[in-house]
Amino acid sequence: MSQIIRVLVVDDHVIVRRGIRALLATEDGIEVVGEAEDGQQALERIDVLQPDVILLDLLMPNMDGIEVTRRVMESKPETRILVLTSFAADDKVFPAIKAGALGYLLKDTGPRELVRAIRQVDAGESSLSPTIARKVLQELSRPSDRPPTAEPLTEREVEVLQVVARGLSNQEIAADLMISEATVRTHVSNILGKLHLASRTQAALYALREGLASLDEPGG
Repeated sequence: MSQIIRVLVVDDHVIVRRGIRALLATEDGIEVVGEAEDGQQALERIDVLQPDVILLDLLMPNMDGIEVTRRVMESKPETRILVLTSFAADDKVFPAIKAGALGYLLKDTGPRELVRAIRQVDAGESSLSPTIARKVLQELSRPSDRPPTAEPLTEREVEVLQVVARGLSNQEIAADLMISEATVRTHVSNILGKLHLASRTQAALYALREGLASLDEPGG
């Protein structure tokens, strides 16, 4: 519990970055380790600073936040991404979540809610603004446009899916299920293929929709 949450603030407005830095400076257990003003700079800083949580704007020059999210999830899937943006439109919300963002907040979020969201996302829990949560729940209520493959998930794949839904990294899943990370990667790949899903976040949402996991499940 004494581990410091290392946060990288990515936003093209300096006043926003400095405001967030000042806010988080007053919080125990959270440290802003750096800032970035665009997507390309963010990727460079992530490699150097190895943050636990990336507080990420979506609309930025050089590379937008959705592309940053995709690239980070491909190279560092254990990193938690918390979107903080002014945009609640479907064409921003769902691509960000599908790319792997674990949280999505609007910039009218209060300071306490932001701090709580950083801690939740670091723990592998989803954190969504009420407006965004309603959109996600509506999306979950829609039937999938592609049926799952005729080949059902194995018992082990269901176990892995349930742990993925808790937000654990491959390393944490391997330790939890006492299997190798390579085996976890294989299972996750098989799950995404069988269910026609593009990301771990989509897999987590599928698990919620199918009743294999719940939002109030303990994180460990």
